[in-house]
Amino acid sequence: MKFLLRALTWWHDSTLGTAWFTSRKGEAVGKDDQGNKYYRERGGDRRWVIYNGEIDATRIPPEWHAWLHGMSALPPSEQPLPVKTWEKPHQPNLTGTAAAYHPPGAWRPRVIAPAPPATTSPGRRSDRPRIRRKAEGSSSP
Repeated sequence: MKFLLRALTWWHDSTLGTAWFTSRKGEAVGKDDQGNKYYRERGGDRRWVIYNGEIDATRIPPEWHAWLHGMSALPPSEQPLPVKTWEKPHQPNLTGTAAAYHPPGAWRPRVIAPAPPATTSPGRRSDRPRIRRKAEGSSSP
């Protein structure tokens, strides 16, 4: 069942083609703190990542992103980037999830709804006219 799921759904894991290419020509170069594995082609220029869990590009830390896109020759596992004192730890984009940031007042209604009018009898509002329905078989309006 897992083979069929992996063959038909690319959004859960690497595709069969990527797994095959990785096993034949890939050379593991490192792993980040989220468990994503990074590879490069033996004797080539290709670089890629196999995600650990959900496939989301925002889960790639900046140093690995720079290596994947050819901005640095050596991967961070071989030559780590210097960390500045003002840098914060990497976080994936949480937009659209329950953990997303919502500034104060973002979910408050902008318009205050008026209070409903007082009712004259239970279940009937006084400002709505009563509509009489025509009985079946009756020809008069």
